[in-house]
Amino acid sequence: MAFNFPLYHRSGSLIFLDDDIDYLEMLGMVVPSFLQVELFSRPAAFIARMNDEPARWEADAGHHLQMIDRWRHGHHLLPQVLRYWGSNPARYQLAQTCVVDFAMPGIDGLKVLETLVDWPGSRILLTGQADEQIAIKAFNNGLIDQFIPKQTADIAGRLMTTLIKLARRAHPRLNTVWRTAMQSHHQALLEVPSIMEALLTRARSHWIEYVVLDEPFGMLGLTPEGLCEWLQLEPASGLKDVADLARSAGLGFDVVQAIQKGLLLPAVELHQQLGLRGPIRTEKAFAVGDDGQLIGALFPLAETDLPLPIYPYRNFLDMQGVRTIQDS
Repeated sequence: MAFNFPLYHRSGSLIFLDDDIDYLEMLGMVVPSFLQVELFSRPAAFIARMNDEPARWEADAGHHLQMIDRWRHGHHLLPQVLRYWGSNPARYQLAQTCVVDFAMPGIDGLKVLETLVDWPGSRILLTGQADEQIAIKAFNNGLIDQFIPKQTADIAGRLMTTLIKLARRAHPRLNTVWRTAMQSHHQALLEVPSIMEALLTRARSHWIEYVVLDEPFGMLGLTPEGLCEWLQLEPASGLKDVADLARSAGLGFDVVQAIQKGLLLPAVELHQQLGLRGPIRTEKAFAVGDDGQLIGALFPLAETDLPLPIYPYRNFLDMQGVRTIQDS
């Protein structure tokens, strides 16, 4: 069975190409401000922008592979991810999805998309009525991920639904990389429908980027403002072991009892891996999903807890300023 839970997610740039300036301006206006957008009216400029994307994606994938390799040699993943987030701000500039008009002077959009060799992002083709059979064939042949007729009544709504759907898909390569660091019983929990829904709802409503880790088990998330949060996850069947770990870390009898009852969770491994000072932090526990298999607790991380400062995604959006069309 396919593993559907996206183990690593982050936002990226949306690249639009359309020779119709008015239509391009409309597309720029309907996309919400929390997304990065680049607008192109000329295929040559678009192709130049995308020329180095495969190499950038490959370099970024290399960082992930290095983290996993170091983990195999005894280095914890949690501080590695935080250092990666702090030292690679350009990751948000990676093109995630391209939306290209089919009918343009001199070249059609499908030929433009065919130039994106080895680029791992999503491709959307905008079509007119006369182009739909071509688009259907391209979709069936796997050349595009989706096509949207320009004459669609609610084109803005249809486009946003498609963009969100594609953005939420598990990235095949990154999911494969991070899956190698997951134990099978934790993977199985993530595939429980109610657990998957609860975790993804939380992630999508609060974080611009996250990763699922196995040791300790949980999700490390990053808000658009650059705030880190650790969502610790514990199988309900293992609470006695968690309580024993808390006892050995010096937590008091009442706290240990509350942990064993599933009322609190301690961040023992978080403290150990980040070298946090002071008493072991505990947070109120809550059920994840509706079948009682998993509980969680959310631990905010202060800037002083991090190995490196993290450049906020919100700053990238502020630097983008007013969305303008690049036509040269």
